[in-house]
Amino acid sequence: MIVDDSTVARAVLSRMIAAHGDFEIIALAGSAREALDTLRQVRVDVILLDVEMPGGSGLEALPEIVRMGKGARVLIVSSMAEDGAETTLRALALGAADTLPKPGIGNFAGRFSLVLADRLRRIGRADREIEADDADGALRLRDMPAEPLHCVALAASTGGLPALFEFLKPLPRRIGAPLLVTQHLPPIFMSHFARQLAAASGRAARVVDAGDLVEDDVIHVAPGEAHLCVEPSTGGVRVRLDTRRVASGCRPSADPMLASVADVYGSGAVGVMLSGMGRDGLIGSRRLVDRGGAMLAQDRQSAALWGMPRVVAEAGLASAVLPPAELARRIAERASWR
Repeated sequence: MIVDDSTVARAVLSRMIAAHGDFEIIALAGSAREALDTLRQVRVDVILLDVEMPGGSGLEALPEIVRMGKGARVLIVSSMAEDGAETTLRALALGAADTLPKPGIGNFAGRFSLVLADRLRRIGRADREIEADDADGALRLRDMPAEPLHCVALAASTGGLPALFEFLKPLPRRIGAPLLVTQHLPPIFMSHFARQLAAASGRAARVVDAGDLVEDDVIHVAPGEAHLCVEPSTGGVRVRLDTRRVASGCRPSADPMLASVADVYGSGAVGVMLSGMGRDGLIGSRRLVDRGGAMLAQDRQSAALWGMPRVVAEAGLASAVLPPAELARRIAERASWR
């Protein structure tokens, strides 16, 4: 579905996409409200969404469009979506799968058409696994280990930025353990993302480098081009960056982070799986639980996309399935056991 207030832009984008046999235009909408009405009637895999439209910003409507899309990926196509732009990061925070700067109307031809088709193919089809009606109450939950807290590892993807902020705000400033964060974002946004985490949490946050010492009560953010892993060393635990390809195809991926945290911290580790599409983190979650650690998962009602938390919860690996703020309170309780 193409959502753009410009009839010219809708027509040009439609012609570009129709030129490729592996795509089909299902619907066109001239406003965010029209898009939401349309999503009540049709199923789509990808939604091309403009940002600036009369009658309501595409960004303001984005969370509801993500929910109504039931697994559809949202690609922001806007002149405001330049690399590093505040609009781009906000769109990703609100649940967009990707962004693409829109050229001027007279420059739509040529390379832009190829870039758009490539981006659509990389985004892929909708994740329909989130549509099942299983109730959270039917999930099998594990006991929380009684070991004192030694490390918190958080993983998130689409819709994960607001979930991370909601988790960090109520978390006590001092928990006596480091926080590791793997969030699926392009490398160019990671420094700004770390600054946002610092502002939301009132604690230090930084994008890690190889060999960094892992410090208590500091947020250590995975860089956009490598997995954040940890290993014991002289003087404490240090960061090890890994660039190998993993099963999920993500980089950074939650799986290597959680697996290394499991090996280093064992029953003192807690993993937190927040909003995201797909299955990244499931392998690492199994490793963490096998080593005696605990996994917590965001619940369906509060998650923009219940893909990553769902697979952890339905695998019987979670000790709690709750909104982010409630998960933070569980961490705070665990920290008080020292």
